[in-house]
Amino acid sequence: MDKKNIIRSLVGKFSILRLIRSTVIVYILIGLWAFFFSDRLIFLPGPSSYQENQDFVKLESSDKVQITGVYLPLPKTKYTILYSHGNAEDLGEILPRLQDLRDIGFSIFSYDYQGYGTSQGNPSVKNAYQDINAAYEYLTQHLGIPANQIIVYGRSVGGGPSVDLASREPVAGLIIESSFTTAFRVVTRIPIYPFDKFRSIDKIKNVNCPVLVIHGNADRVIPFSHGKQLFTTANEPKLSFWVDGAGHIDLLEVAGERYEKVMIEFANLVEQNQ
Repeated sequence: MDKKNIIRSLVGKFSILRLIRSTVIVYILIGLWAFFFSDRLIFLPGPSSYQENQDFVKLESSDKVQITGVYLPLPKTKYTILYSHGNAEDLGEILPRLQDLRDIGFSIFSYDYQGYGTSQGNPSVKNAYQDINAAYEYLTQHLGIPANQIIVYGRSVGGGPSVDLASREPVAGLIIESSFTTAFRVVTRIPIYPFDKFRSIDKIKNVNCPVLVIHGNADRVIPFSHGKQLFTTANEPKLSFWVDGAGHIDLLEVAGERYEKVMIEFANLVEQNQ
């Protein structure tokens, strides 16, 4: 081998080594950033859109932080929906939707995560678990609603705490709308870090109640593939509702009357399972 080929070979080896070293450094730096700042990436609270009135209630999380909830009872109905809302919204903004759910035939309870609306504290994955625990305890202990009459419903980021609750507490049913398999995989698509957040794809295996998965096939925020994976992994009995042409925030409008029909169908499935 002549001198030029030797130099070319050495430069090539050094370039590969530099590339590997640079890739490892970038992986570590991104991992550290994601580990320490993941809650800021996941949660996007804005200013409160509402002022409290007599319709709102105060709950206390396990770490003594007050969060705000709202209860919309429907007399003589069997099931109560425990609704966990999506990101960048609060109770004031979702109230019309909660009222629509009540009109379908459910009592409704919803709450704001810590740092959202008028809830105190700061949003985090850990606190989101505490918040839904406080809501569940309010329903079962304060209002005396039996666990087998509570349907847990999580939209978008709300799917994380909802799947977690349903995987460890008795509930009548679980509804997941436009949510993710895990929080990080919305960006990475595949598991590349061992400390992912809201690992719904793992926890849904432990859910033993009927499951309804709703997703739009044109969702550009949380890809449709997440909904399909959650549905495939969920135990029977289960239903899916795939909405053609629906994105992340227009699913109800695109679905129209079909949404009400699938909600009633799911309530019947829950009833048959008891």
